[in-house]
Amino acid sequence: MTDPQRQGILDNARYLQNVRPIDPEEICEYVEGHPHPAVVRQTLREEAPNLSLLERDDGTFVPAPEGTAEVAFDGVERFPEEYGHVLEDMVVAEYGAGWPDGESGDRLRARIRDLKDSYLQRESVEYDDQTALCYALYHLPAYYATVQYVLADLITDGLVPASPTILEVGAGVGGPALGIADLFGEDALVTYDAVEPSAATDVLDRFLDETGRNFHDTVHQTTAEAFEPERTYDLVLFSNVLSELAEPAAVVERYADAVAEDGSIVAIEPADRNTATGLREIERTVEREAGLTVYEPTVRLWPGETPSSESWSFTTRPDLAVPPFQRRLDGDERSSQIESEERKRGDGEFVNVDVQYAYGVWRHADETRVGYRPDQNQAAKMADADDYVTDRVNLAAIKLSNNLADEDANPLYLIGDGSQREAHYAVHTGKSALNRSLTRAGYGEALRFENALVLWNDDEGAYNVVVDAETVVDRVG
Repeated sequence: MTDPQRQGILDNARYLQNVRPIDPEEICEYVEGHPHPAVVRQTLREEAPNLSLLERDDGTFVPAPEGTAEVAFDGVERFPEEYGHVLEDMVVAEYGAGWPDGESGDRLRARIRDLKDSYLQRESVEYDDQTALCYALYHLPAYYATVQYVLADLITDGLVPASPTILEVGAGVGGPALGIADLFGEDALVTYDAVEPSAATDVLDRFLDETGRNFHDTVHQTTAEAFEPERTYDLVLFSNVLSELAEPAAVVERYADAVAEDGSIVAIEPADRNTATGLREIERTVEREAGLTVYEPTVRLWPGETPSSESWSFTTRPDLAVPPFQRRLDGDERSSQIESEERKRGDGEFVNVDVQYAYGVWRHADETRVGYRPDQNQAAKMADADDYVTDRVNLAAIKLSNNLADEDANPLYLIGDGSQREAHYAVHTGKSALNRSLTRAGYGEALRFENALVLWNDDEGAYNVVVDAETVVDRVG
């Protein structure tokens, strides 16, 4: 196809897009040389993000939706089987149909163990083809689900456009990309750019082939530090990557300029102590150095305050169904090369369906997900806890964990108001109709405590906010 023909297709599309659905078979009649309708359709697909066009099931193109996104989201129960089949096809191509068994299965399981050990030791990992496949086998389902939970909240708040532009820095093998594609579905025009320097791009590219016709992706095989954004984005996503960077806060600050003024930076990390608390350290640095506002979940209820507590804060969602490929990798046969270990396959070592994560959403705008601000004449500030320890006081706080206590112990929740110097835990010792909101409130919700007893827990180096029968707890709308 010649350049004049391509320009003719685009000119006709611009003319018709606000008149009627654009039919490639109609446009080809108006373009010099009459290019085949399939050529016209492919050209329109390639230019759809620039023209803001959405391709319909019947092959015609219409203007992409405007305004804010709306999605039907009620959680994630399982990793889609069609994606699991794609992953198994890649593993079979590399190791054969009997990949979970014999030497190939032993090699894959050993590599997954190495990955987990390196993670626990906070060591960097070099991604080759085998590592990328192992990473997908173990992590793909949970990463697919996690990003949907985080973005669904932003969509509910009206902070994501109906036709979003998204940059994922450190895209890995594609779990978040698949989650984004399925969350928005075929009724949204999604422009997705990925930055990934490693061999994981081979797996990522294969999964991106499975996304819908209105999901327009570009993969940049380079490092986060080297990539130069040429546009601004509605969302910049760092999913399970910041903990692997040498200077994570500096990288986030660098990408702050790539976020639209009404856009968001979304950072997700595993829930373990090192990465979750590390995320809060990054958050405080970019808040201070880049002037970003913490939108959620660790909202600063007191203006001008920033917490300095460790803040091991994460949330938990329902487990996923075990995908068949993990079940097969974790099968019941004894592994032939670990006879020195009294360990049998089938014990869940290679099953990873827990959906628990730490996250932060940071924005240029000043608003936060919780708009409530306490009255200093009616609530104590956690930064002043030394002044009122052993007293009963009124507090305002964000609920920053699910129940952390053992089954038979009093429920225990991490809370914070954005000013705390040491960790504060709400201990629910006396349940009543007046304080049941503590249990019922969700992660990231704001609460008001009236007549709570504040004690110092020397063993934990933290404050306990005792919620007993005399304490009232209300959710803040």
